[in-house]
Amino acid sequence: MDVLAQITTQTRLKIARMREQPWDLSLLVLVLVLVGFGVVMLYSASAVMAAQKLGDHLYLVKSQLTKIVLGFGLMFLALRVDYRWYQRAIYPILLLMFGMLIAVTIPGIGTVQNGARRWFSVFGMSFQPAEYAKLAIVMYLAYSVSKKGESMGKFSVGFIPHMAVVGAAVALLMMQPDFGSSVILIVMMGVMLFSSGARLAYLVGFAAIGVVGAYFAISSSEYRMKRIMAFLDPFQYRSDIGYQISESLIAIGSGGVSGRGLGSGAGKLGYVPELWNDFIGTIVAEELGLLGIVFLVGLFIAFIWRGLRIAFNAVDPFGKFLAFGITILFGLQGAANLCVVTGLLPTKGLTLPFISFGGSSMIMTLFAVGVLLNISRCAPDKWEEEREERERRKEEERWERKRQRLLKERGQA
Repeated sequence: MDVLAQITTQTRLKIARMREQPWDLSLLVLVLVLVGFGVVMLYSASAVMAAQKLGDHLYLVKSQLTKIVLGFGLMFLALRVDYRWYQRAIYPILLLMFGMLIAVTIPGIGTVQNGARRWFSVFGMSFQPAEYAKLAIVMYLAYSVSKKGESMGKFSVGFIPHMAVVGAAVALLMMQPDFGSSVILIVMMGVMLFSSGARLAYLVGFAAIGVVGAYFAISSSEYRMKRIMAFLDPFQYRSDIGYQISESLIAIGSGGVSGRGLGSGAGKLGYVPELWNDFIGTIVAEELGLLGIVFLVGLFIAFIWRGLRIAFNAVDPFGKFLAFGITILFGLQGAANLCVVTGLLPTKGLTLPFISFGGSSMIMTLFAVGVLLNISRCAPDKWEEEREERERRKEEERWERKRQRLLKERGQA
């Protein structure tokens, strides 16, 4: 009994020494700057179009601000919910993800925009299940790799289950179709598996299979083949599929080092389609120049640094991998978007986190930031603490019953 009491006492003292830290204020400031910067650039990119076609130059800004308020509400809610809850609720989270990805492909449920069936209409707002799927997959991978631990080096344990889940999600995304989100999920899975100890040979083989699969996916679609041709020589296809990227490059080039001045860009006059969405990086480069792009990239680098720092300082494997996965997700999508607008990657239809117009992206991005902030608090596991306390009480009661029985037997003797 004395030994047991000493062990439980040491455990409680260890937990007590784990003081709950204030959440990462630097990360929150970075997010506020990114969101504020995005609103300014959104207004600059959309004001002319909104005034001409919608009768209100603030139309898209007002819509975005509504999503930002909702997103910050969810962010502070996530900040108050212990991130370990997602570990315990991972299977309902995955079921909801697959349910939404299946439902959105059904005519009459999913809505079609620009030839793709990727959105739900919820209370008058569009919601894209792919944005939820990205975070759900990060949570699943963090849960799975932290649970498997040293077994990640085995093919049947560290590779096959993750490939099955992510592959099923990618298959459903391709039915929409959403090639960009599919690529992000696959690359993110590879990074997380590699960082958790999966054998490099398996990942190289998987990458080779992925390249072959991408080839067939592209070659089987005339539209995707045209995108590749436009990527290789955008100005040759300037009058067709290469119009957006060629005009983007012209606008970026006209910005020079210091830009043409905030609000003075010409691309928003109809030359660059969807400038406020996937190509919002173009207006940044045109109006703020190379300095503006460097500032934006610097913000993302600082965000990634804070996210990796949170992952490094997390108190448990699930928290480490969850913070790492969220950070990598934002880093990959931000890098992919900026590479697209500068012609370094084919057009994929990926938003720039915190910056682009898009309710689903903004809401889920800010919610994920809330999860990241919750991890940064390094709080002890309340569920584990309560479980240990229950076990301690049960053990004490068992020893007390044994003591009473021994005393009774001695009294009878």
